[in-house]
Amino acid sequence: MATASVSCPPARSRRSPPVAMEALGTPGRGGGSRPGRSAQYSPGTRELLRAMMEELKLTHSQRRYLMDCVKRGNALPLQWPSTSSKQPVPASSPPACQPSRLPARPHLRPAKVCQAGDAYTREKFKPQPTRDLEKEKQRLQNILATGKDEVEDEVERVLVRTKEEEIPEPDRFEELVNEIQDRREFLAQMEALGQDKEYKGIVLAEISQKMHEMEIIDKKRSEEIRKMMTKDFPGGNKSDLHD
Repeated sequence: MATASVSCPPARSRRSPPVAMEALGTPGRGGGSRPGRSAQYSPGTRELLRAMMEELKLTHSQRRYLMDCVKRGNALPLQWPSTSSKQPVPASSPPACQPSRLPARPHLRPAKVCQAGDAYTREKFKPQPTRDLEKEKQRLQNILATGKDEVEDEVERVLVRTKEEEIPEPDRFEELVNEIQDRREFLAQMEALGQDKEYKGIVLAEISQKMHEMEIIDKKRSEEIRKMMTKDFPGGNKSDLHD
């Protein structure tokens, strides 16, 4: 039985629909545009490119490089140009293991040379100050018994005595002069208030007593003070200042 051959119509080649692209120029052999016809990027493409640069957080130099390519109409680069000027540092090879050198043969010096130096000189013995063991025992017993160190107490007493000696004793003559001056001022105040008669006898007696003490200390100075006081003494009998 003969089989009938059926001829099929030739299959149509499926072509991808044309993509709406911008005029990028006729590509040359090197993949770039032909000279004389640069690519034109629409404002929408530029805005999209800026958004992508913001999203990728490109550096300022990278953004400027891309925008220069867009302005000149060049194709966008597939890789960033190398901007690093640093040369790769070759890995340092570990230092070769060098054989250790043995020390040279020791040089022996003559005995006279060794003895001439200070190698055989001994330091002189310097005895330290000795401590009285009996006193130390007594001191320890006092500390255990009383809880105080008599040596420290003695040192403190010496320091206090030294400070007391350094403080100058007050001049008794000057003290008497100041006391007499205080009583004179008090008597003048009472006289201004009209009450001097009540205190005058007591105050003059005290002044006379202190003048007598001043005369015992320094007769010449006391005489000068007496003259000054009788000269400007407030009202009353000036003879009361004498003994």
